[in-house]
Amino acid sequence: MQTLTPHVYWAQRHGEIYLRVELSDAQNLDIGIQENALHFKGQGYGAKGENEYEFSLEFLKPVKPEVKHKSTQRQVNITVKKQEHCWWNRLTMQERKPLFLAPDFDRWLDESDAEMELREKEERINRLSIESRIPKDPYLGLKKGYLFMYNLVQFLGFSWIFVNMTVRLFILGQDSFYDTFHTIADVMYFCQFLAVIEVVNPALGLVKTGVMPALIQVVGRNFILFVILGSLEEMQNKPVVFFVFYLWSAIEIFRYPFYMLTCIDTEWKILTWLRYTIWIPLYPLGVMAEAVAVIQSIPIFDETKVLSIPLPKALGASLSFSYVLQLYLVLMFLGLFLNFRHLYKQRRRRFRTKKRKAN
Repeated sequence: MQTLTPHVYWAQRHGEIYLRVELSDAQNLDIGIQENALHFKGQGYGAKGENEYEFSLEFLKPVKPEVKHKSTQRQVNITVKKQEHCWWNRLTMQERKPLFLAPDFDRWLDESDAEMELREKEERINRLSIESRIPKDPYLGLKKGYLFMYNLVQFLGFSWIFVNMTVRLFILGQDSFYDTFHTIADVMYFCQFLAVIEVVNPALGLVKTGVMPALIQVVGRNFILFVILGSLEEMQNKPVVFFVFYLWSAIEIFRYPFYMLTCIDTEWKILTWLRYTIWIPLYPLGVMAEAVAVIQSIPIFDETKVLSIPLPKALGASLSFSYVLQLYLVLMFLGLFLNFRHLYKQRRRRFRTKKRKAN
């Protein structure tokens, strides 16, 4: 049996050298460091079939004498530690690269990429060190259980609304637009009243999101539901109610299960993508539907004097609530801008973090 040279691929980091020897079913391996040179000898299936294979590499700079190697069914992986943490311009003492040696592009990094990888590794170690010094919250399990149950209840509520409205739309067609409020309102009242908790949770530090975005959304929706629709019977039969309720529920049936899984440290990629993407078209459409509801309610408030503010006789009979609604329309679109920017930043931060972890 003749002795041949195998194909060898290499890569480096600041502190280590990685070698990959293309030798299948390797046996009788003899790998060691002598006089700053790696000597390899073994038997297996290489480029020219089953033979004995050997090679030697004299390193550019000093390395530690310990060699780690692991043999798999297809190759032999070797790790050699450098004496000093530094970047080598080449692997071997000789300037001309041996013919059997090539870069391992699966693990290859240039110096700047390796430095970035080293910094990220140090940051992870520092972060873990800091986290280990922070005392664990004894009520963490209770908090997660409470948040899981809240999101579960909201998910079930909005799922019922969405499915009920979808089924009625297929069966009744456009006729379902006119009795949406009388069919759905009780469950929507429950869900939106319960949503006040989403303002309380960040205020108490139970979740890390800001108070203001949650406050804008909860106050805005409850104003539409309880004041615009709830106080005017004339508004409850209008088709706009269907679009408002349907767009709200279409967003929440993805948002709440995402938060449920977060409570148990679980992630579904498709659900994460939907949670951070579906709101981009639906959220502005929902605000537009709310604005239409407000605009349609203004002449009704003027005519019925509901929620109008009485004034002294010298100033007139009353101050119509429609003036408040006109101001609210301006605030509504300001809130749309602020919330949209907040949600978009959340989306960018989420996917940038996932991309960095994947790399």
